[in-house]
Amino acid sequence: MSRDALKTLFHPFSAGILDLPAEGQRYLFLGAEAGQRLPEGFAAGIDAVQPLRPLYRALEGQRAKVTPTIEGEGYDGALILCGKHKGENENRIAEALRRVNEGGLIVIAGGKEDGIQSLRKRIDRFGFGGDHAPKYHGVAFWFRRPADVSEPAGALATRPVRVEGRFTAAPGMFSHDRIDEGSELLATRIPEDFRGHAADFGAGWGYLSVLLAERAPGLKGVDLFEADYNALEAAKENLAENCPDVPTRFYWQDLTAEPPRDHYDLIVMNPPFHEGHAADHGLGASMIRMAAKSLKAGGRLMLVANRGLPYEPVLKEAFKDSGEVCRNARFKVLWGRK
Repeated sequence: MSRDALKTLFHPFSAGILDLPAEGQRYLFLGAEAGQRLPEGFAAGIDAVQPLRPLYRALEGQRAKVTPTIEGEGYDGALILCGKHKGENENRIAEALRRVNEGGLIVIAGGKEDGIQSLRKRIDRFGFGGDHAPKYHGVAFWFRRPADVSEPAGALATRPVRVEGRFTAAPGMFSHDRIDEGSELLATRIPEDFRGHAADFGAGWGYLSVLLAERAPGLKGVDLFEADYNALEAAKENLAENCPDVPTRFYWQDLTAEPPRDHYDLIVMNPPFHEGHAADHGLGASMIRMAAKSLKAGGRLMLVANRGLPYEPVLKEAFKDSGEVCRNARFKVLWGRK
């Protein structure tokens, strides 16, 4: 089932508020998701962009034309599905302004819980005109791309963030402007005498992999697995900058459905516990089970989690031995041995 914001995005076309795009036109769809049939008569071709691997695979399953990054320009219009990250939403609008032809229609939608009302007010300040329509617990708003977009596109575009002077990240990535406290706790427990091959499941922009390389100088190599294409690209930069001599490989992969091809002596992990907007510890549980399948005999998993998440039964089920390394007021570090 598609989330409400996706239905909100297409509502102005379905309701006849906006004219349906004609055959031969090309529309860019940023933040695209599967699950919504196009309104009858929506004839334009759509180039979908989705950097999150599970959502990308769902679009592929619907035979959509989809890429993880934006390609091309000269579009007749753009559709933008907003999420919970303000900077990422604004950057998508900036990209649409750059890539849509003058006079092209740009339609933006999101749920009220995503801050769509404040985003609409911010865009209204640029004086683009247009209109809006509330529907399905969200709001869609739209405008025509003006002739000169240099100022608004520059104001809305996100820029890389430097974390502690040596890591690069960007809005939309997990903990993009600071080191996550859970990951930091796990990093302090990485075994300094480790000498095998390791993997970082849900590597984000690469913090744990860098700390693994620094704390365990005998590390033979690390494979980074991440579902967010943009975060994985940042991880490539961060590993190259901070530990250029460590053998690394990078995999844009959904670890709940796409198993690694190799097996490891150690896996480190700060598993996500949100699927979209809802908290779901089942996502982390799936990654724990995948880790168990991806370790060599005697291999070890080390993970950090919020104290309240019930991962201990999953570890007990999936591993020969398991336990707790440490905890603080918010997090716990757990381990499992195959």
